[in-house]
Amino acid sequence: MGQHYLNVLFAPQSVAVFGASDRANSVGAVVFDNLRSSGFKGPIYPINPKRKEIQGVRAYASLEEVGASVDLAVVATPASTVPAIIEECGQRGVRAAVVLTAGFGETGPEGTALEHRVEQNARRYGLRFIGPNCLGVMRPSIGLHATFNKGSAKTGNLALVSQSGALCTAILDWAKVNDVGFSSVISMGSSVNMDFGEILDFLAADPQTESILLY
Repeated sequence: MGQHYLNVLFAPQSVAVFGASDRANSVGAVVFDNLRSSGFKGPIYPINPKRKEIQGVRAYASLEEVGASVDLAVVATPASTVPAIIEECGQRGVRAAVVLTAGFGETGPEGTALEHRVEQNARRYGLRFIGPNCLGVMRPSIGLHATFNKGSAKTGNLALVSQSGALCTAILDWAKVNDVGFSSVISMGSSVNMDFGEILDFLAADPQTESILLY
């Protein structure tokens, strides 16, 4: 059997963080720091057109400026900017994204229209994304910590899939105290582009996963 099409989401070789920041406790600052400090082996590119450097790392104004292939985009920018970012990702061959940003369908008609634009742009290029309005994704075995949760996760064989980011953080806090590890942690958020079924399809065939906890 060949690689699952979601392998690029759970085992990316490189990551770009849109909205990476130096601003203490901001989503962009926390997720960029998490990726850098969790042991991820591939390149991590901070994308921020307003900065030349983020957390001591050279920053890039765009994916074009990066000039290298990127497997996974993590988006932590204002909602109004996300459609154009997904468009850019599609044009540059990025195949997966995690959209942490809130401010879409949960806010009313304008947010719903914005959400449709994001989904249309993703579909045009065959890009798959988790979110929006989610905590993010963890794959502890490869050091992928693409969330804004301030705690880490131990490697194990339990997969956690939750619509609620708040429940994810509560379970992660419990797991740390009780020495429980995870194969993957996935916060689905609004599930605009990807649903539980697709995630379960990946996890069911994942040799690292023995049990799945689903909320």
